[in-house]
Amino acid sequence: MSETVEHLDVVVVGAGISGIGAGYHLETMCPDRSYTILEGRDSMGGTWDLFRYPGIRSDSDMHTLGYSFRPWTGEKALADGPSILAYLKDTATEFGVDKKIRYRHLVNRAEWSSETSQWTVHALHRDDDDTEVERTYTCNFLFLCAGYYSYKGGHTPDFAGRERFTGDIVHPQKWPEDLDYTNKRVVVIGSGATAVTLVPAMAEDAAHVTMLQRSPSYVVSVPGVDPIAKLLRRVLPEKRAFEATRWKNVQLTNFMYKQTRVRPERIKKMMLGRVRKALGPDYDVDKHFTPSYNPWDQRVCAVPDDDLFNAINSGKASVVTDHIKTFTETGIELESGESLEADIIITATGLTLAAGGEAMFTVDGEPVDFAKTWTYKGMGFSDVPNLMTTFGYIAASWTLRADLVAEYVCRVLNHMTATGTTQCTPRLRGSDSTMPERPYIDDFSAGYIQRMLPMLPKQGDRQPWMNTQDYLLERELFAEPVNDGVMLFTTSEVREIAPVA
Repeated sequence: MSETVEHLDVVVVGAGISGIGAGYHLETMCPDRSYTILEGRDSMGGTWDLFRYPGIRSDSDMHTLGYSFRPWTGEKALADGPSILAYLKDTATEFGVDKKIRYRHLVNRAEWSSETSQWTVHALHRDDDDTEVERTYTCNFLFLCAGYYSYKGGHTPDFAGRERFTGDIVHPQKWPEDLDYTNKRVVVIGSGATAVTLVPAMAEDAAHVTMLQRSPSYVVSVPGVDPIAKLLRRVLPEKRAFEATRWKNVQLTNFMYKQTRVRPERIKKMMLGRVRKALGPDYDVDKHFTPSYNPWDQRVCAVPDDDLFNAINSGKASVVTDHIKTFTETGIELESGESLEADIIITATGLTLAAGGEAMFTVDGEPVDFAKTWTYKGMGFSDVPNLMTTFGYIAASWTLRADLVAEYVCRVLNHMTATGTTQCTPRLRGSDSTMPERPYIDDFSAGYIQRMLPMLPKQGDRQPWMNTQDYLLERELFAEPVNDGVMLFTTSEVREIAPVA
C-alpha cells in the first residue's frame, strides 16, 4: 500500500548527530528550502539513543564532538551518553529541527531521474500498531546522514560452542534493560572503546569483570574534566571559552596524530609509559597493553581519569590476552588451556557496517554500486547526481566533518538556486579517469574499517577525488567555490550551465 507522493526540496536520511546538524544548517543557510528528516527509529539521537550499555560515553572530547554553532557547556570532556542525547535534543528543539523529523520512516530505496531532476525516496513507515505502510517522497536533493553501521545488530564472530553456554550472551548494541550483573562474573570480549568503557562501569557492581582480547589496543588516560576549558570558562564569555577550547583541542589532536605518522616509536613509548605508571612495575604491560601496530594505525581508546586502570588495580577487573577455543557451559575455554568462568558474556566485538543507510539506489534505472564510484571530497560520488553523504573523521571527532559537509551541501544548494540549475554531478574528466586507485580510508588497519572498505567508493591521488581525513586542510578545501569544474551544474543530463562569476 503506497500513500500520496509528497515533494520537498531536500530529504535528509537519519536524525542522529549528523542529521540534526544538517537540519540546523538548512534552517540557517537555506531557509526558503523545504526539507524533512526521515528517521527509521522511534526517536532522534542515533548512536546516543541506540546504545544503552553501562557507562556509555563519548571517546572524543565534547568540545569537538559538540556542534560548532552550539557550545557544549557540560563540565565533562568525555560525556556520558544521556548527557549527549540531551544536548542533541536541546539543539534540535532550539533551532526547530525537531519539527522536521518524521520518525519510523526507514528509507529502503531511492531512484534518480535525470528527466525530472528528482530523487524518488521510498520509506517504510511503521504505524502505532507496527503495521508497515510505504510512503513516497520526491526531492531535488538527497542528503545521507545515517552513519556507517547497521542499526539492526552488531558484529559478532561465530564463536565455537556458543550454544553450550548457559548464561546470558549480550551484544552492547542490544543491551537488555533488565540485565542484572550484580555480583556476577562477567567476561567482556573485545579491546576497543566499548570494552574499555564497559569494564570499569560494570566492575562497580559485578563480582569480577574480565576483558578478554585477542590483541591489545592503545589506551590512554585523559582528564574527565578539561582543566584548560575549566580555566577559560572562568575568564572568558561562554561562547569564547568554547571556541578557544575547541580550537585548542583541534590543534592538539592534529599535532598528536601527525606525530604518530612521523615519530611512531616516540609516541608509542610515551603512551606505554603512562600505562606503566598507572598500573605499576609488576603489571605485564607488554602483553596486555602493547599493540603490534603503531599508534593511530587503529583508533586509540580514551580512558577518563584512569577508570580502567583503577578497576584493574582494585582487583575488580582484569585483562586476559588469548584466543577463544570454545564457549563452554560455564564460560570460555582459551587456546592456552586456561578457562574463564562466567555468568554473563558481553560480545563487544564491533559493529555491522552498512553504506547509505542500507538502502538501494538507482540512477536512471541503473543500480548504483558505490564501491565502483570515486569519492568527491569524501562526500559525493562520481556520476551520481544531487546526492551527498556525511562520513566523519577516523582520528578526530565525527562532528567536525559533519559540520563542514553540511555547510558545503548548503552552499551547493544556494549555488543551484542562484544559477537556475537543477542537477549537480561530480564527473571524471581527462587524466582524472586514469588516476591510481586508493581505498576510501587508507593507512588505518582497524577491522571495522577494513570490513567496510568493499562498500565504499575509491579515492584518487588528487583533489577533489580524495578523502583527506584532515580537518584543517578540509576547512580550506571546502571553502573554495563549489563550481570547480568537476562538480557540474546542469539543467539536464547533457547541457551545462556557465558558472556564476
